[in-house]
Amino acid sequence: MYNGIPYTPVTGSFDLTGKNAIVVGGAGGIGEATARMYASKGANIVIADCKDTCDEVAGKIVADYGVKAIGVKTDVTSQESVDNLVAKTVEAFGEVNILAAMPGFVDLYRATDIEIANVEKHIAINAVGVFRVCQAVANQMIKQEKGGKIVCITSQADFIAINKHVGYTMSKAALVGMIKVCALEWAEYGININGVAPTVVNTYMGERAWQGKVKTDMIEKIPVHRFAETDEIAAAVLFLSCNESNMITGEDLVVDGGFTIY
Repeated sequence: MYNGIPYTPVTGSFDLTGKNAIVVGGAGGIGEATARMYASKGANIVIADCKDTCDEVAGKIVADYGVKAIGVKTDVTSQESVDNLVAKTVEAFGEVNILAAMPGFVDLYRATDIEIANVEKHIAINAVGVFRVCQAVANQMIKQEKGGKIVCITSQADFIAINKHVGYTMSKAALVGMIKVCALEWAEYGININGVAPTVVNTYMGERAWQGKVKTDMIEKIPVHRFAETDEIAAAVLFLSCNESNMITGEDLVVDGGFTIY
């Protein structure tokens, strides 16, 4: 049993050879970019997503990187589905060493107009759903007695106000609080848990939320004058998934092109 998160000499290799990683939301966007980043560093991959393309994405990763990969269709709002994900991972690879938890839902309304059911859906997926996965994987990691890495995708919206983002912001702010408590409680088992908080990313979700003048106005406010790309976010997730980040836990790493510096 661990008694904290140990020091491992830092080589800068970001090597994940022999590690087994679950990527929730891995069938597209930031999740698929993260899965590919992990695979490029030698990790075996589990693509978990609510989409029907998990097996297809896993097959492409095997072909492109020569690692092992499987797909497991997963609904983070279902405990049975999440338990099945962990069981399938252990059955295929023996253990789980890394979790990248990045399921996401966004639907934009002003705070005066949003239906409570819509707010609850944000929280069910982006907060409770992420915690459900983190809890299940952490318990498996504790059982293995080898520690592990957990990284959640949060958002710049978890600590600043953005118009029409009330449901999304509530869910992501809750997620940051969850990360801090879990980091405090799980460090003794050798488990790091952190968040990565992106600005707007060029994904389906990003395009859905930011179009036309709203998009151009937002880009103008970002000092680097563009939205982020998925591989830029995946690189931050990779760092927090390696031994190079053993001294970092309970943090929310902002990757926003400078948007929140003023």
